Amino acid sequence: MKIPNKVRYINKKFTNRLMMLIAGRKGSPIGVLHHTGRRSGKRYSIPILAAPTTGGFAFALTYGDHVDWYRNVLATGGATLTWRGRDYQLRSPLSISADMGRMFFPQPWRALLFVMRTADFFCMTIEE
Repeated sequence: MKIPNKVRYINKKFTNRLMMLIAGRKGSPIGVLHHTGRRSGKRYSIPILAAPTTGGFAFALTYGDHVDWYRNVLATGGATLTWRGRDYQLRSPLSISADMGRMFFPQPWRALLFVMRTADFFCMTIEE
């Protein structure tokens, strides 16, 4: 189940601004994804639920795979993630199955993503 556009609008205008206060800090389960606009070249930052993997990170596309920030990541081939106080240069976005994607997230996030029927996940590797 994708989050409805009405909720997406509220999150974009209000909730995300509040989340940015804790995102990317040590101890926070929320990271900050920094990406570049595919047309504008402008830099954007969004709070995002991320989970570490072997050699990278997994991400849940709770709004589906049609969102601008995800299309920007695909177009540029990567992004920077601020996760628990550190910056990671990420590359090679790769779509993964819902079962595999949820596996990377600890509880209670895994259960929440299952209940929400989040079907779209992707991962990226850390640039060495």
